[in-house]
Amino acid sequence: MDLNTAVFNAARDGKLPLLKKLLENKSDHELTRVMAEKTNGATPLLMAARYGHLELVEFLLERCFAPVEVGGSVNFDGETIEGAPPLWAASAAGHLKVVQSLLGHGASVNNTTLTNSTPLRAACFDGHLDIVKYLVEHQADLEVANRHGHTCLMISCYKGHREIAQYLLEKGADVNRKSVKGNTALHDCAESGSLEIMRMLLQYGAAMERDGYGMTPLLSASVTGHTNIVDFLTQHPHTGQAERINALELLGATFVDKKRDLLGALKYWKRAMDMRRSEPGHAAAPEPRQRANADQLDALISDPDEMRMQALLIRERILGPSHPDTSYYIRYRGAVYADSGNFQRCVGLWKYALDMQQGNLEPLSPMTASSLLSFAELFSFMLQDRAKGLLGTSVSFQDLMDVLGKSVLEIERAVTSPAPDPAQLGKALSIILHLICLLEKVPCSEEQDHFKKETIYRFLKLRPRGKNGFSPLHLAVDRRTTCVGRYPVCKFPSLQVAAVLLECGADVDCRDQDDNSPLHVAAANNHADIMKLLIAGGTHFDSTNALRQTACDLLDKKEMARNAIQPINHTTLQCLAARAVVRHGLDYRGTVPERLEAFVLLHR
Repeated sequence: MDLNTAVFNAARDGKLPLLKKLLENKSDHELTRVMAEKTNGATPLLMAARYGHLELVEFLLERCFAPVEVGGSVNFDGETIEGAPPLWAASAAGHLKVVQSLLGHGASVNNTTLTNSTPLRAACFDGHLDIVKYLVEHQADLEVANRHGHTCLMISCYKGHREIAQYLLEKGADVNRKSVKGNTALHDCAESGSLEIMRMLLQYGAAMERDGYGMTPLLSASVTGHTNIVDFLTQHPHTGQAERINALELLGATFVDKKRDLLGALKYWKRAMDMRRSEPGHAAAPEPRQRANADQLDALISDPDEMRMQALLIRERILGPSHPDTSYYIRYRGAVYADSGNFQRCVGLWKYALDMQQGNLEPLSPMTASSLLSFAELFSFMLQDRAKGLLGTSVSFQDLMDVLGKSVLEIERAVTSPAPDPAQLGKALSIILHLICLLEKVPCSEEQDHFKKETIYRFLKLRPRGKNGFSPLHLAVDRRTTCVGRYPVCKFPSLQVAAVLLECGADVDCRDQDDNSPLHVAAANNHADIMKLLIAGGTHFDSTNALRQTACDLLDKKEMARNAIQPINHTTLQCLAARAVVRHGLDYRGTVPERLEAFVLLHR
């Protein structure tokens, strides 16, 4: 074990005698180097502070020149926090004496993690009131928010730490501060069910604001199912009648989908219906599916499936299509149908949710990508032998084409948007290739086959590029494309998919960021059949990449030994002449015909 690792372990485990022995007789320069070194992303001081070893912390600071501000990686409850300063780690773990020592040795009270979390926020998160008070007394800023705009007061409310919330309010915390998504501390109370804290916030002047999705604290409580908050806020004088009705209907939907309590849902829907009917000038609607009376509402309980559909309709009407919960619960209900073997019902709901996402979310949204991947995984399962015999397992060409078309639309939206993320774009491209692979397994008419290839042609004309500049053809011949989700869909490299792409107009000589052609990638994957396909498609066999390697240079020698690819069969006199020009460093520009310059460049 090297010195750095030994020192790290001693600091983590609080073994001060061992640490002193390891560092004895070390020069100041060596001590400074060891203290700055990170093992598993953390310095010795960070580990000692994280685990509350006070004597060790002070030894490292006073005798070993440990840098008091250098952050690193620490683990809390299975989550890795990046860029955490020692003071942050001590505050999060509840080690007051270590916090005091670090501040006494010059630690900055407002130094943050990479996500802009302060030591004060860390103490608020886990409810360390004594540390919160000490940090505030030493000029900790109450209003520094993390990258999501969540303040110390917000996290205290969300975690239900009443005494901390009260202390922060007494010290002047902004009770109406908004996060990036527009929620306030009242929303956090509503989501956590902290009624006592909510009452306190209202006493300090908290306003009933709407967040970025138009959600009030009352609606947030309905979505999360906290009946105590709903009951309290429906009686609040600042709550309008329409919002009360919406909250009760939404709470009923939550009872259906989250609590699986259909009787409870019916109770709240009836309350909403009675409240609506008591309005002056009442006009019927919008009750669940426009049900006009209590008898019809009671009839719902005999049809659980219908109740679940009503819950989806209510959520879409009240939350709107842009709220993530709306499409989430539609997808969730579809997954439940799939688990019971009713695949067609699942496909219908998922298509509806996908249309909603594409109409309301930014291109390549993680939610949209997740929907597309779910379709690929579902269709893959439905096409397997083990799915046969289940209800509605047949995959129609039209269903697959609908999803492929929506996937191509997502790429079209992405490439026309400013600076699309190559990693997200690459994932979407991989999903499309899996859908194309699945389509090849489904029988279709000549007209349908033409429509499929027309869609693929339109996709290729967009010239999309994923991570490392990979084109769809690069991805089709790369084994890593196989891994797109948790479950296997199709196996790559795929000769079949590569052939379809070439037939539909894929550029056989396109290059990635390292100037590799698809032939180079196929060679690196040792797939001789795909190499032959690409060669037959017109790729230039001995063109080189940025490292001046040909495809054969990347091909496994065992493949060469089997004579799978014989370079002599694909090398022309032109190629040899171009190589000679490049090898001898001749200035060919202006010497050879202009139309040959690009050809020579391929052999550079």
